[in-house]
Amino acid sequence: MASTIAPRPSRWEAGAWANIPILSAIRGFATLLLVAFVFFACFAFSDTSPYDVVAIPTILLWLCLGLRLHRGLVPFVGLLVLYVGAIVVALLPYLDQPLSVAWTVQLAYLAITGVFFGMLFSDETLARMELVLKTFVASCLLSSAFGIVGYFGYIPTEDLFYKYGRASGTFQDPNVFGSFLTLGALYLLHGLLVGSTRRPLVALAMLLVIVAGIFLSFSRGSWGGSLVAVGLMVASIFRSTRSVALRRRLVVLTTLAVLGAGLAIVGLLSIGDTAEMFSKRASLSQDYDEGETGRFGNQIRGLGMLIEDPLGMGPLRWRLNFGLEPHNSYIGSFANGGWVGGVVFLGLVLATGVVGFRLMRQDTPFRRHAQIVWPALFMFFLQAFQIDIEKWRHVYMMFGMVWGLEAARLAWRMGRPGLDAAESRVS
Repeated sequence: MASTIAPRPSRWEAGAWANIPILSAIRGFATLLLVAFVFFACFAFSDTSPYDVVAIPTILLWLCLGLRLHRGLVPFVGLLVLYVGAIVVALLPYLDQPLSVAWTVQLAYLAITGVFFGMLFSDETLARMELVLKTFVASCLLSSAFGIVGYFGYIPTEDLFYKYGRASGTFQDPNVFGSFLTLGALYLLHGLLVGSTRRPLVALAMLLVIVAGIFLSFSRGSWGGSLVAVGLMVASIFRSTRSVALRRRLVVLTTLAVLGAGLAIVGLLSIGDTAEMFSKRASLSQDYDEGETGRFGNQIRGLGMLIEDPLGMGPLRWRLNFGLEPHNSYIGSFANGGWVGGVVFLGLVLATGVVGFRLMRQDTPFRRHAQIVWPALFMFFLQAFQIDIEKWRHVYMMFGMVWGLEAARLAWRMGRPGLDAAESRVS
C-alpha cells in the first residue's frame, strides 16, 4: 500500500507571523506616517495639502501608542485653548458665513497639530528631533529645487513654482516659501559650524540650494528674518561653548559663509532679470504699503475700530472692511478674536520667547536643538509684524518643537526615569 506524504504547511501556517513583533511593526508604520506628515509640509499649493490628509491618521496612531501630555506643555495648551476659544466666541454672530467658519475650523486643527508635536517631542526627544529635522531638510530641498527651476524657466508651465516674477516653490506665496526654508538652512549650518555633520561637502551643497531658494523668493521678510535667525544661532553657539578652538572655528566659518553667500548672490544677480527684481524688492516699502488705503494706512484706521470693539471684527472679516488682510498677525489676532484673542496671542508669543531663550541659555542635552529651532520660530514672530502667520502649518510645528523641548528639559531636571542614554547626560 503506497504511503501518502502530507503536504508541507505554508510558512504562514507554520507561524511566520510569530517572528514579527506586532507592536514594533506598528511603531515602524507610525514613524513612516510621521516622516510623510513632516515632509508634506512643503506642499502648500492650496488650502488643503497632503500634509492635512496624513495629519489625522498620524496623530491618532501616535496617541494610541502612548503619547503623554507632560506638565511642561500645560501653559502652551492652555494658551492655545484660550486663543481658539476667543476666536470661536467672535465667530458666533457670523455662523452663516462659510469662509469664517472654515477659517476657524482650520485654526483649531492647526492648534491641535501644535499640541501633537509638543507631546511627540516631550519623550525620546533627541532621536525624534533629529528624525523630524532631517525630514524637514529634505522637504526644503525639494521645494527649493522646484522654486529655482521654476524661476529660471526650466519648467514651461506658467506660474508653476514661481509667481509674480519670484520663486515660490511648492507654495502659493513666495513669502511663505522663503520663510519655510529657514529652519532647514539653520539645521545644516549648525552642523557645519560645530562640525557634527558627517558629510560636510554634501551638507554645504544642500545649504547652497536652500539659500538660493530663500534669495530667489525675493521676500524681504525672509531675507531679514533669516539673517536675524542665523545671527541669533551663531551668538548662542559662541556664548555656550568653552572651547577656544570652536569659537575660532565659528568666526572663520561664519566669515567664509558670509563671503560665499555674497559671491553666490552676485552670481545669481548676473542671470536674467534677477538684478532688476532684487532692486525692486530691496526697498523697505512697496506701492501697496503706502497711502491711506495701503497696508499701513489700513492698519492705523483699523486699530481705532478695534479699540472700540472688545469682540473684534470676527474671523476673516478684516478683509471685508479694507479689501486686504491686515498683514500683521498681532493686529489680526485682535481683529479675529477681540481683546481676549489678541492678548492671549501676545501672551503665547511672549511665553514661547521666554521658553526659547531659556532653552538656548541653559546647559542641557536639548540646547543644541533649541539653537536651531528657536531662532527659526523667533524669525516668524518678527515677520508677524508684516505678514499673517497664524495659518502657516510649519509655524505650529515649530511651536510644538520649542514647547516639547521645554517639557523634556523639565523632565530631565527632575531626573525622569527612562531617558535614553544620550539624553541622560549633558551634551
